[in-house]
Amino acid sequence: MGLTQVELARFLGISRVAWSPDGKRLANAGSDRLLVVWEVTGATPSKVLRGHGLSVEGVAWSPDGKILASSGWDNAIRLWDPVTGTCVQVLRDADHPDNNFRGVAWSPDGRWLASGSYVHGVQVWDVTARTQRWMIRHVAWSPDGTRLASGGEDGSLYVWEASDGTLLQKLRGHRGKVTSVEWSPDGTRLASGGGSKGRGEVFLWDAYSGERLHPFVDAPGSVLTLEWSPRGDLLVSGDSDGMLRWWDVQSGEGVRMREAHQGAVQALRISPNGRRLASCGDDNTIQVWDLESGELLRTLRRDRPYERLNITGVKGLTEAQKATLRALGAIEEIYFAS
Repeated sequence: MGLTQVELARFLGISRVAWSPDGKRLANAGSDRLLVVWEVTGATPSKVLRGHGLSVEGVAWSPDGKILASSGWDNAIRLWDPVTGTCVQVLRDADHPDNNFRGVAWSPDGRWLASGSYVHGVQVWDVTARTQRWMIRHVAWSPDGTRLASGGEDGSLYVWEASDGTLLQKLRGHRGKVTSVEWSPDGTRLASGGGSKGRGEVFLWDAYSGERLHPFVDAPGSVLTLEWSPRGDLLVSGDSDGMLRWWDVQSGEGVRMREAHQGAVQALRISPNGRRLASCGDDNTIQVWDLESGELLRTLRRDRPYERLNITGVKGLTEAQKATLRALGAIEEIYFAS
């Protein structure tokens, strides 16, 4: 027994989180192969969806809130009824049966579903017809649904025509791989995040000319995820050091910082009303924040495998094994001599 911290993070961590369109529910996914739906006002999950055979890498609500899409390492994209918890459709890459899927994103009109993959690029599906349209890594739809942006391992951003996959732009500038790409609310700018040699990078781009407008200063940890404020005046980054950072878009300066997770921040999502920010990370928690003030509003966490198991006085466990059990929810009471 005795897992390393990295192994524990991979075992426990939540890697994706998504708000329902009405802002009343959150869905999360991660390495435990489960899709979990929460009522934001509740402390326990309302639904736990089982079906994926390996880690779930993507989760997204359809624009009307009637379908929940998930994608994972088990070569499948699953479409769920979030009310009943039933899997209503499974999409697979017929040309590459071993294709492992990453994130998943709906087009604004709900007809198209895009998912990145580790080997075969981005796939776009016509959900109504259940057909695969074209393939292009991290992917984001423009607000008007006409373009897709993706980030590459080579440090470049790619902008594609959504209807047929035509490459419109290749934007170069990152020193390491691009881990996050997000469109501004008005679709005129792109923000991208990444990191190289322990230093984070956040860049801002003109989405039409491809001009890099300016970098953001002082990003110490690799930037893994980004979100725009609804007004487009702020960016929030989630970083490998577990911190959330708020950035002023005009100046590129950091304006606020919060310690959010033990381990990396894996995903950020702003609620439909623009007031709350959800973050998830390697510590297996979802944190809900007030976007404007940065105040932590609540923490959501499903029970870990050994939650509340009392190991006080148990014989035969090494310190490494005890540490592993505590990380998985066990408790050990420490007594001090009087």
